This record gives sequence, C-alpha cells and structure tokens, in this order.
Amino acid sequence: MARKPRHNDSKMKNGNTSGANTPPMMQLLPICLLISITGSALEQPGAVDVAAFDRGRILTAANQYLKEMPVTITSATSSRSAGGLHDYFSEGDYWWPDPKKPNGPYIQRDGISNPDNFNEHRRCLMRLSVQVPALAAAWKLTKDSRYAKHAAEHLRAWFIDERTRMKPHLKYAQAIHGLATGRGVGIIDTLHLVEVARAIEVLDGSGVLSFTDLKAIKQWFADYLHWMTIDQYGIDEREAKNNHGTCWVLQVAAFAHLTGNRDLISYCRERFKTVVVPNQIAADGSFPQELRRTKPYGYSLFNLEAMAAICQLLSTPEDNLWTFELADGRGMRKAMDFMAPYIRNKKSWPHQPDVMDDEYWPMRQSSLLFAGLALGRADYIELWKKLPADSGVEEIVRNFFIREPVLWVDLSSMTGH
Repeated sequence: MARKPRHNDSKMKNGNTSGANTPPMMQLLPICLLISITGSALEQPGAVDVAAFDRGRILTAANQYLKEMPVTITSATSSRSAGGLHDYFSEGDYWWPDPKKPNGPYIQRDGISNPDNFNEHRRCLMRLSVQVPALAAAWKLTKDSRYAKHAAEHLRAWFIDERTRMKPHLKYAQAIHGLATGRGVGIIDTLHLVEVARAIEVLDGSGVLSFTDLKAIKQWFADYLHWMTIDQYGIDEREAKNNHGTCWVLQVAAFAHLTGNRDLISYCRERFKTVVVPNQIAADGSFPQELRRTKPYGYSLFNLEAMAAICQLLSTPEDNLWTFELADGRGMRKAMDFMAPYIRNKKSWPHQPDVMDDEYWPMRQSSLLFAGLALGRADYIELWKKLPADSGVEEIVRNFFIREPVLWVDLSSMTGH
C-alpha cells in the first residue's frame, strides 16, 4: 500500500572532463538535467546554472560535430542479421562461441562483452544520440541556426529519407547466434533515442524542421511506440524485473511525450509506482536484481539513472515520484540514500567489483543532480559537479543515455501541468 507523498525536506582512463581530447564519436557528454520542477532551478538549494556550467563543453563538441555528416544503420550490414538493410541489428553482449561446439549456438558469459559481435548499428545509434542533442543544445544557447540545421540533417537521414532511414521496430536486436534472431531485451538499445526525442522538441522552435518533416519524424516515433507496446518483444521487455523493465518505462514515457500520447504518459507514471518501485527496490534501497549480476556497481548506477530520469520526466506537483513512497518507505529517496555514499566513496562498496570497466565508474551521475534539486540535497549537486563528465570508453558511453542538461530545463509543460 502506498503512502501519500511527503513534501520536500530542507579504453582510456577518465581524464580531461572538458572532452576536448576525446574522440568526437565516442565522446561522453555530461549526464543531463531533466528539470520538471515548477519554478526556477536556481531557487533550489545547491542548484547550479547548467547553461553556464556546460556552455563551453557544449559548444566545443557541437563545433566538432558540424564537420561530421549523418551515419545511419544503412552504412553497415551483417550476414548474421535476419533483417534487411533498414532493419536495426545487434547481438547480445555477453554471448560467445562455445569452445566445445565451435559451430554451434553461442553460450553466455554474463558481464563479459564479446568484441567480435556485430555492434555497428549500435555505434551509429550512439553517435546520433551524442551529436544531435549536443547540436540542439548549442542552438538553444546561441540561436545560431548552423547547429539546428545540422541536427535536422541527422534527423531526416534517420527517420525520413527512404534511402537511409531505420524502420521503426527492433525485431532483430540483441540476437544470439544459433539461438534467436532477436529478443525483447534488445529494446534497451533504443534508450539512446530518449534524449534525441527531447532534442527534436527543442528544435521545433528553431524553424529548421518543416511541418512535413516534423510530422514524419513524430510519426516514426509513434509507429515505434506502437510496436514496443503491442509486440511480444515489447511486452517481454515491459515485464522484465530489472533495469530492462525500468528502461522500457522511460522510453515509452519519452516517446509518448514527443508524440502527445497522454494515456501512455499516465500509464508509465502508474507503472513506476505500482510495478517498478515495489519489484525492484529493496528495504535498504538497493536493487537486488542488479546486485546479483557480475557488474553490480555499474548496473546499480544504470538502473538508478533510469529511475531518476523517470521521476524527473513524469513528476507533477500533484504526483511527485521523487517523494512517492510505499508504506514501508521504499522509493527514490531510499534508493538515493543507498547508492550515493558509494558514488562519493567507491572504495566503501561492499559488493564484488564489476568484471569489466569497473575502474571507469562513477561518472557524473544524473541521479545526483536530479535528486539534489528535487529533494533539496545540495551535497548531491556538489558531488555531481566534481565527477568526470566525459569518457572515451565505448562501454561507458553506451551506459549514459542523457547528456545535455540544457535541453531539459523548464519542462513543467511536458506532463500536462
């Protein structure tokens, strides 16, 4: 039984956080701010002027991306894909050839990514998710139309142009050689479209997208949203008990907002309260399903980021997911209480280290910024400021999916309040 919400109380090492020396395609931009809080963020305890804080980084990245043309999934193909040129394809990360049966189905090695799997479509999607939001952010800061026009080129290539567009489904994502041509868990790959969707909304005010273009792009997202809510793969992902279920809710909420689907926005808000929180957050605020994995620290951070994004995206003054709690006190406040000390001092982490990329965590976790503003925790915001913002490690880039704070400021209208 839920308790009524209470009011707020008072492979390279991480280096230069400006990202200036990071290869543009793999550059990890800082975790993004999703502020859906009524009023100015600067009125909140410990708040940060995100536009001023990120301006130099945004413009440095965007100026580089002006030189780089769109690259969609049609630029690469795999003989192992059961789909065609316009069908997104990826392979399950932790699946490897069986030494005992070299020509047989792959076997799983949880937490250990197979570098020989086909990842080019995922890399193209990650590239889109880094470049378009940065360009949109640069336009928002400067009103220089060069940035908006170049972002629009990417959007047309991915969602409109019949020669290069991606079909709005993920039937062939995270396939397993010899076992499955695709799986529901593959839907997590389009988590990188969450901030692209937000960038599209921001760019709507730039005038660079015609009515016809905008209608076609939104139709792509509406079609994808329909597929991921009715197809069996989408249902499988929705019912996942771990971070996959969390990320399904976040994606549906973000795409529903772009396309104006209020029913799905409401559905996601209720699912967070009645399914995600009860099934995933333990009494101490931890995520048991993530802790049992071979990368418990990274997965705990990842799930926390997704939950935090949901809270910021869907909270309203009447229904604040940040302060929502079950009768036993479980909620986002409890989840933050559990994880924040281990972000501040990773050496105190009481569980096993991650089997891969453990040395690169934590990064500038968005949950700290979101929770700091929503819960009045200035210490979270100060910690967020001190963490490294960018990474050249592909696995780190892949596990950050919101990168441009300025795109998410003043979102009070996004959930209809």
